Amino acid sequence: MEEYKVKLDVFEGPLDLLLYLIKRDEVDIYDISIERITSQYLAYIDAFQMLNIELAGEFIVMAANLLYIKSRTLLPADQQMAEEEAEEDDPRFELIRQLIEYKKFKEAASRLRDQEALQLSLYGRLPAAPDLAPAENLLVEEVGIFDLINAFQKVLKRLEKKPEDLREIFAENFTVSEKIDHLLNLTRVGVALRFEELFPESAGRTEIVVTFLAMLELIRLKQLRVRQEASCGEIWIDRVQEARPSFV
Repeated sequence: MEEYKVKLDVFEGPLDLLLYLIKRDEVDIYDISIERITSQYLAYIDAFQMLNIELAGEFIVMAANLLYIKSRTLLPADQQMAEEEAEEDDPRFELIRQLIEYKKFKEAASRLRDQEALQLSLYGRLPAAPDLAPAENLLVEEVGIFDLINAFQKVLKRLEKKPEDLREIFAENFTVSEKIDHLLNLTRVGVALRFEELFPESAGRTEIVVTFLAMLELIRLKQLRVRQEASCGEIWIDRVQEARPSFV
């Protein structure tokens, strides 16, 4: 596999990743399992490193903090701090407080964006919407990098159920540029494919990784778009309609 450095502008921060994991598991912030969320967080960090995606230092700092909190929870009961001091000094409570405050700011920012969009729509002259039948697969939500990494991890898990791939032993080479051409030939405007359809059952680890990197590059170049029917749901991918030149 060719050395390929991924630079994406879609990252927000480690708290976004933690909130994504909490939302995906449908648990309350106050009831998070430090052991579980630490394992999931580290799995994402491993995936980022496998894909050679640049991470801000704050992601590593959060990983260290989670490991510290996890180590504290594993201490025997007689070595835990006094109950009256626990809520004030236990870093788990500080993490929960940060998550709650950050979530409030994100929700407030989302409401402000909605209000801005509403105000803009009040002054526009828009044509009447055509009366069309509902699409069979209505793709309504933008997909973030964390959703994509989650889907990528699921594809990799297919390899755990397969015997060792001889192509991997003999180091079959794939390049990102080749896979970009492959994805452009595979996708069509207005025809959505499931994420898993981009990765054939016969693909080994190297081919899966290179294909995923090619997909990220095409998304960055706005050649592909990704959508979900619902939050944390099935991911669909299709080509972006190329803008036609306008003549004055």
